[in-house]
Amino acid sequence: MAAPRPGKAARGSASGRPIMAALDLLGRRWTLRVLWELRDGAAVSFRALQARCGGMSPTVLNQRLAELRDVGLVELEADGYALTRLGRELVGALAPLNEWSKRWARRLAGG
Repeated sequence: MAAPRPGKAARGSASGRPIMAALDLLGRRWTLRVLWELRDGAAVSFRALQARCGGMSPTVLNQRLAELRDVGLVELEADGYALTRLGRELVGALAPLNEWSKRWARRLAGG
């Protein structure tokens, strides 16, 4: 399956709106985890990334990395996979959502 792109129909929407393509991409199994595990900026080898992701299958990891490379969020460097500038911007944009989710979890836990 090809990676979603702005201007094309995406899962859940035929509008082609960029946000819908982004949500389709981020909603794919393991995509957010791969991006999250690359967030520190250092390149990570395939095997190390697979281990960080709880040992996901190499087939799925290859698919996700291919999609993320195709849309310009991840690149393959000499030492392994790393976020591109655009990928780092995306992870930065997700940081407020991460903080919100922590507050949400505390509230649901009664704290």
